[in-house]
Amino acid sequence: MPRAASLISREVLPFAAWLLALALAALLVDAVLHHFDQVWVGRWLGIPGVALILASLHYSLRKRKIVTRGNPVTLLRRHEYMAWAGSLLVLVHAGIHFNAVLAWLALLAMLVNVASGLTGKFLLARARTRLIDARARLTAQGLDAAAIDERLHRDSLTMDLVRKWRVVHVPITLAFAVLATAHLVSTALFWDWQ
Repeated sequence: MPRAASLISREVLPFAAWLLALALAALLVDAVLHHFDQVWVGRWLGIPGVALILASLHYSLRKRKIVTRGNPVTLLRRHEYMAWAGSLLVLVHAGIHFNAVLAWLALLAMLVNVASGLTGKFLLARARTRLIDARARLTAQGLDAAAIDERLHRDSLTMDLVRKWRVVHVPITLAFAVLATAHLVSTALFWDWQ
């Protein structure tokens, strides 16, 4: 039972905490804006929110060697925090408005994107740790490299599969980008700017 408890405390609870913190922070900021009768501010929070999300993409560009500046580990941390903060601002911006289907689809794509990003973060760390621990345990038992590779073949394949979580994350990111762009264009065209 301690193994299951540690899995829950190390993997499931941090994931849930990040999502819960995002929801609670959005509710708190929205409540503060309502309390001070500054709801109009939320209408403008989408702009810095999207700017933070776009800035967080520096990590993805660095990882794909499109840009060469920046430490990938530092950029990954910034990516996580900036995307979270940007998502928070977009959530406050969205508020509870059921009259804009396009905006809600963009918001839904963003939330699925955040959840898939967090899933990748925690699954990848878990799989990597498990594989390293298993390799160390088998080495301590005196097995040679070939025997260890044979025993861990399925785990290595699983690790490769977990690394491919981006197959889901990247298309969802693109769907969010398309929907958010469509929302921005429609807002620019149809918003009463007076």
